[in-house]
Amino acid sequence: MPGQPAAAAAFDFAGWTAHQLGRVEMALSSWVTADSPADLGHPMRYAVLDGGKRLRPLLVLAAAETGQPADRAASDDAATRAACAVELIHAYSLVHDDMPCMDNDVLRRGKPTVHVQFGEAQALLAGDALQALAFELLVPGDDALPAALSAHLCRQLALAAGVHGMAGGQAIDLASVGLKLTQAELERMHRLKTGALLQASVMMGAACAEVGAEQLCHLSDYGRHLGLAFQVVDDVLDVVADTQTLGKTAGKDAESDKPTFVSLLGLQGAQSYASALIDQAHAALAASQLPNTAALHALAELVGGRTH
Repeated sequence: MPGQPAAAAAFDFAGWTAHQLGRVEMALSSWVTADSPADLGHPMRYAVLDGGKRLRPLLVLAAAETGQPADRAASDDAATRAACAVELIHAYSLVHDDMPCMDNDVLRRGKPTVHVQFGEAQALLAGDALQALAFELLVPGDDALPAALSAHLCRQLALAAGVHGMAGGQAIDLASVGLKLTQAELERMHRLKTGALLQASVMMGAACAEVGAEQLCHLSDYGRHLGLAFQVVDDVLDVVADTQTLGKTAGKDAESDKPTFVSLLGLQGAQSYASALIDQAHAALAASQLPNTAALHALAELVGGRTH
């Protein structure tokens, strides 16, 4: 099976990541402000800042490097907005998923969940506000983004977050507790719940960089394989890692009687499947023949080898 190309393996991923994370943190901190009615900004900032892997914004920024846009500065600005918008959607989903009416969890990113820290009402409103802010970033009032690109990015993000994406996948997840799903059913659930937003991150970055239609198809395949691999690895970590390492409650899936790739394939089978999906992601990326894909290859390796 194909793996990470030699050129990508020599890429300074640590240096690239540090630079991009600084860029994302600065932008998020400036856009998610504490200034808000009834101190709503505080739970919003608590949910977003100082925690998380930032995989989704990193995918946006890595994909944005693969094209050759007419205006690189404008492309970079658009990618920063897209990266932060995706992270805001991800953060809002975690706030809501952790609430008692959903997964009822008390720990996220190594600290108390938002509803534990601020109460359920503030958590619900903070999640709502983060979701709205994501789209506000993509439709700036100063015409910082071209109208066509703005509309395209909003549609991609809405589709990934809505009934045919993350929200729909979560609905299936809640309805599947105690059930035995087939592998096809389990994959469909997680391609919606987790994979759709990861795939959209890649495609939104590519849109900012004006990547061609044929190459977009390969990037879409890369994002699809990577998105499912992320969830398979997540299922494995829920079994083999501890709560301190994960930063969230370990063993919650088994305790809640949720169907997982480990319960379906066994631990070794799930680990092998995750490796195969990462190989498919590398192959799709190689088939695109795009330049500057080292960061995307490195992110695939990160997903396959992550420990939390």
